[in-house]
Order: sequence, then structure tokens, then C-alpha cells
Amino acid sequence: MSQLMTSAAPHVHSGDSVQKNMLLVIIALLPAFAVSIVAFGWGALITTAISVVTCVLAEWCIAKYMLKQQPSLCDLSAVLTGLLLAMNLPSNLPWWMVILGAVFAIGIGKMVFGGIGQNVFNPALVGRVFLLISFPAAMTTWPVAKGFATRYLDAETAATPLSYMKHAVIENKQFELDSFLDSFLSCVPEHIMGGSMGEISALALLIGGLFLICMRVISWHIPVSVLGTIAVFTGILSACGIGSGPLTHLLTGGVMLGAIFMATDYVTSPMTAWGKIIFGVGIGVIVVVIRTWGSYPEGMSFAILIMNGCVPLLNRIAPKRFGEIAKK
Repeated sequence: MSQLMTSAAPHVHSGDSVQKNMLLVIIALLPAFAVSIVAFGWGALITTAISVVTCVLAEWCIAKYMLKQQPSLCDLSAVLTGLLLAMNLPSNLPWWMVILGAVFAIGIGKMVFGGIGQNVFNPALVGRVFLLISFPAAMTTWPVAKGFATRYLDAETAATPLSYMKHAVIENKQFELDSFLDSFLSCVPEHIMGGSMGEISALALLIGGLFLICMRVISWHIPVSVLGTIAVFTGILSACGIGSGPLTHLLTGGVMLGAIFMATDYVTSPMTAWGKIIFGVGIGVIVVVIRTWGSYPEGMSFAILIMNGCVPLLNRIAPKRFGEIAKK
């Protein structure tokens, strides 16, 4: 007689495994990672290596010596967390800050809840927001992309399109990108080439997202609802003379990275289709509100973390179980 085995999320089926799905997400990130290396050179490689190694070591140490559990490094979740954290950081961030962010992401964002499948918030975003609040100057000092000529620590810096957008809103003006095609291919035009490693190429991120959807690792519900909500909301505001147009918002900052790779995290996103759509709409609305009327020029990380906290409620939006009698 077979025994019924129970385990924590994420739950996968159809012959899949957590390790396989994590590997597919890592593969989907490779085009964007390759573009970041071309743009930022050694800085991108160093920052990513430090982030990934620290996440793996932090999870192993916490699991073995604090939780007294068998470390589960083979599932590649710590590697993915380190890669995602690095993609949300400036490539010239000091190495010790990267280590602090990685330790915080794994320790507070993941292991404090009991490990994989039990965390409430996306660990990589927890690490990024911790660094943003603790070291705002370093986290908003963006290196100019010059390929392998970009120095790791003392790189020439530049403003991002989001900074120009925020100043335009304050001055009651509108800012639009010079070339949407250039922005789609390399995300930001050359004269304001700055930003985190994961916001350099919208095309590379979309290629990775389509790969994940085709491999059935993620569904379309969250990315489409996030991007669609941002496009509609900013289109209405732009028509009223407030802020920038939809394409400028979609092609700048962490919108693509967040919608495709961060918001779709198995553990911290809803399980039902309608729950995912509401989740995505909520993220899109919060992003536009923060970008338009908030203090920060970017709002993707905060929006995803806020909606992560709503996931238990959204999971209650579920179809009636077969044979269940409706409550009167």
C-alpha cells in the first residue's frame, strides 16, 4: 500500500521537478545576462559571481548549522536567487554590499520561513530592497555601459530614463525615449545608458519569457496582466498630460524583468488563473502609482513585494472542488 507523501510548495507535476524548472529559468535568463556582460563587462561577471556564491554558501550554512536540515542546494533555487539578485543590482556595486544583500535575501527572505517553498516574499527582491533602503546612493549610482572597458568600482556613471521621467513629472512635463526600437533592443539610448544589469535589453528578457511559456514553466497570466495594466494605466495618464507614454514605461527600469522573472515565482505568486490576473493587475497599478506620484522613480520591487503579501487571500479565489456543496 503506497503512502501519501506531503511536502511544501512549490508543487510540480507531469514529470517535472523543482530542479528542472529552476534550471529552465536560469537558461531563460542567459540572453539577458549575456547582454549585461556585453554592456558592463567584468563588473557584471564579478557581481553575479559574488551574488550566486554567497547565496549558495548562505543557504548551506543556515540549513546545516541553524535549522539542522539537510542542505538542498541541488534544487538550484539558491543559484537562481543569486542570479536574480545580481540582475537587479548596478554592476559596480561594492562587493561587500553584494554579499550583504545575498545573505539578507537567503537568510531573511527565504530561510527564516523554513526554506524553499515556505517563504512569503520573493527572496531576491527582499535582498534588493534591503540594499536600496540601506545604501540608496550606491544602489542608484549607475555605471555607463561601455562593455569590458567599464571599470568595476570607479566606472563613469549616468542617470537612467526613470530619473528623467521622475524629473519630468515633477516639472509637469513629459519625457519620452528618443528611439523605441533602440530602447527595445538595448533598453536605453546611449546618451543615458545606465541602469541595473537586468534592464539593459527588453528583447532578451522577452525571449526568455517566451521560452518559459513554451516550456510551460510559467503561464501568460501574470506577465500579460502586469504589462497590460501598466500600458493601459500610463496610456490614460499620458492622454491626460500626466507622465510618459506606455512604451516608455514598459521599456525602462525593471518592468520586463519583474513581470517575467520575479512576479512569476512559484512560491510567492497565486495558484489560480484569476488570482494570477488580479495579482498582475495589482502590481501594474502600484508600479504606475509609485512612478508617477511616489518618491522613487522605480516601483517594481515594492509592487511585487506588496502583492506577495496578498497571495494568501488571492489563493482563496479557487474553483469549487468536484462534489463540493455550495454554502448557503
